[in-house]
This record gives sequence, C-alpha cells and structure tokens, in this order.
Amino acid sequence: MVRRLFASSHPGPTVAVTVLAVVLGSAVGLPPLRTALLAVVVFVGQLSIGWSNDWLDARRDRRSGRQDKPVARGDLSVSAVRAAALLAGAASIPLSASLGWASAASHLLFLVCGWAYNLGLKSTAWSVVPFIVGFGALPAVVTFAAVPPIVPAAWTLAVGGLFGVAIHFTNALPDLEDDLRTGVRGLPHRLGARTAGRTAFIALGVSGLVAVLGQSGIFVGRPIAPPIVGALGAVGVLALVVWGLVLVGTRAPDRLLFRLIIGAALLVTVVLAVAGTNLGAAQNG
Repeated sequence: MVRRLFASSHPGPTVAVTVLAVVLGSAVGLPPLRTALLAVVVFVGQLSIGWSNDWLDARRDRRSGRQDKPVARGDLSVSAVRAAALLAGAASIPLSASLGWASAASHLLFLVCGWAYNLGLKSTAWSVVPFIVGFGALPAVVTFAAVPPIVPAAWTLAVGGLFGVAIHFTNALPDLEDDLRTGVRGLPHRLGARTAGRTAFIALGVSGLVAVLGQSGIFVGRPIAPPIVGALGAVGVLALVVWGLVLVGTRAPDRLLFRLIIGAALLVTVVLAVAGTNLGAAQNG
C-alpha cells in the first residue's frame, strides 16, 4: 500500500523539487535541523500535489490507459489517493508554519498553485501560470526560512519562474496526444510539441543566464567577475539546452526532455550553493 501510494505521488518530480529546496537551503546557510524541516515541508507539499493529480485525473487516466499510474491500473483506489492528498495538504499548513509566517505563506502559495493546476487550469491557455508562480515562490520558501528571514533577491524568483515554464512544458510533452483525446488543452497543447519543446529549452537557457548575472552582482550595481564554478555551471546548462533543442527537433517527445530540465535545475542550484551566491535582496544592498 505504501509503495503504491508513493508511486502515485509522482515520485520523480516530488523528490527533485525537495532536493532543489535542500540545496537552496545550503546556499542560504540554513543549519542542518532547519534544512531537514524544510525538506519535510516541501516533500509533504509535493506529495499532496502529486496525489491530487492522480485523484482528479483518475477517470481521464483510465480512459487513456496510463499504465504508469497505480490508480489507472486499478492497483490503488481513488478514495485512498484522495484521502492521502487531503491529509498531506492539511498537514502542510502546520508544517509550513514551523518555518515562520513568510516562508509558510510562500510555501502555501506554491501548494495552491499545484492544486489550482490539477483542479482545472491544466486545461486552459493559462496552464503555465501555476508553474511560473509556484516555482517562482520556491526560493522565497527557502530564504524566508532563515533565522532571521532573508528577503529573496528578485533574480532568484525569476530563475524559479523560468524553470517552472521549462518544467511544465517538458512534463506535458509526452502526454500531448492522450491529453487532447481526453479534453485537456493547456498551453503546451495549443503551441504544439515542437514549439512547446523549444520554448522550454529557451526558458532554461534564459534562466541560466539570469543565474550567472545574479551571481555577478550586476542586478544590484556591483558587478564582479562570476566565480569559476558559476561559469562552468553556465557551460553545463548551455550544453543541456543545445542537447534538448536537438532532441526536440529530431525525435518524438519523451521523458528524457523533462529529465534534462530537472538536471539543469539541480546543476544551477548546486552551482549557486557551491559558489556561495548571495540569494537575499537585503544583503545585496
């Protein structure tokens, strides 16, 4: 039962987002116990979003024959995944509050965005908005969790929002045809596979550029040469962007595109942490 529930939580994205938060916490300098609490908060929130997706999409997934989803296969009841989603969502409120009201508000915004997408925004031209806002809020969840809280630099929010665009588009691409058959017409579906794929990797490239410029201090009027680790990270992201654009133009969309985006997100986040980049607006001047 536990294994099936975890499989229904969209474990890949759930774990990836949690790891992103933990590495960002390291960049901010959160102590180990605070970082562990942050990990629990983000993980439980992501479980709630993943389970709500499988609960609300159960009928559509069964119609499409989604063998990668336990509910669609009949291995897990809709009532079980619904209860898990609601319990995890409810638990997220007091857990988030333990990080302070500003971090809690940012995390609940992220949570609301995920639920809003699952509840219907996924079928509209506005489907990308919850990803821009939700992932844009993730750096704030982390910096506000510091003691005392740190106001996030605006460029970190921009990097998060751009990653949100890339994550949404590449996650949707493999399921475009199934989604269209069941009435889902989000922004990637309206753009088409090629355009959506290219947009995702362009957004990824811009996010990497913004991260490098943010590291350099150019946004606060104190430009310095970016750390060597930042430059190497930028080269790595550029390589993933080129690889992704080639794949988009030469083969049918699959889960590899999403993995490239997540890999790039982790790379940029690790670079920020290793380089000791200042993610706070107040400290930047």
